[in-house]
Amino acid sequence: MKPVTPTIALSTGEPAGIGPDICLTLGLESRPTRIAVLADPDLLAERAEQLGLPLRIDVRERAADVQSQRAGSLQVLPIALRKPVRAGCLDPGNAEYVLEMLHTGAELCRQDDCQALVTAPVQKSVINEAGIPFSGHTEFLAELCNCPHPVMMLAGNALRVALATTHLALRDVPDAITTDGLLQTLTVIDMDLRRRFGLDKPRILVLGLNPHAGESGTLGREELDILQPAIAAAAARGIAAIGPVSADTAFSPDSLRRCDIVLAMYHDQGLPVLKTLEFGGIVNVTLGLSILRTSVDHGTALDLAGTGRAKADSLRAALQLAEKLAAA
Repeated sequence: MKPVTPTIALSTGEPAGIGPDICLTLGLESRPTRIAVLADPDLLAERAEQLGLPLRIDVRERAADVQSQRAGSLQVLPIALRKPVRAGCLDPGNAEYVLEMLHTGAELCRQDDCQALVTAPVQKSVINEAGIPFSGHTEFLAELCNCPHPVMMLAGNALRVALATTHLALRDVPDAITTDGLLQTLTVIDMDLRRRFGLDKPRILVLGLNPHAGESGTLGREELDILQPAIAAAAARGIAAIGPVSADTAFSPDSLRRCDIVLAMYHDQGLPVLKTLEFGGIVNVTLGLSILRTSVDHGTALDLAGTGRAKADSLRAALQLAEKLAAA
């Protein structure tokens, strides 16, 4: 049985970025859930002073000790920085600190000490600079949870977009799209929109890879040879997948009324539309995990760290969605 008041683990992300800032900002608000913040307490205290935020940092030893969020305080499960931090200045020496927060948050959820993990942004480049292969939260958490086929979905109030491929160079995208892989992606989307979001029969609009969805093979055969067989196989499993359709018309109001989610073939095919419509209120949700994970829709914004100009809208939306889904 789920607890009446869920506990949410909140990873504060890259310590030199705006992750600590926006987590501190939300500490000024009361929330119905228990928020277990994963961070170095001294870092948060120093950043709060830098930002002029009247916050108390309360250290907790266990997630079970965390109470409902009260305005003016943050309850922190302590994780030690490896190196001193200056806002806006990356240090590869803290890569292990960032990954320890994710390890801890995932394990808390796996043990059901927390019912969801919400993540502030990380800086992939500095983790790789530290000699640690890292392509993003999605792949990292999937490996931790032993989940072989994660799917990145970004959700706004009016539109959901999932990705068949995530952080790949554009020249690598066609080779990464296979019939079996797309079928797995469609299966994960269908399963989690039913399981997490309560949709009885999710309608998935599948975008083509090529202009005009290949135009019957004239502009590329991926739609004929890869996408159509995957959609047909999904339909045989009872999955309501539609397409492939041309991406240049897929986001019209009439088209979107036919679906609950759009599946884009690559990162910049679907996300610019979503972010143009709803930037700041979009939530990144990892489908296909054994745990519930949501995140912000933006990066570390190093130039804003420590300035007081970073907005917490996306993190607030990620927390609100995690609260809703964890309590469902």
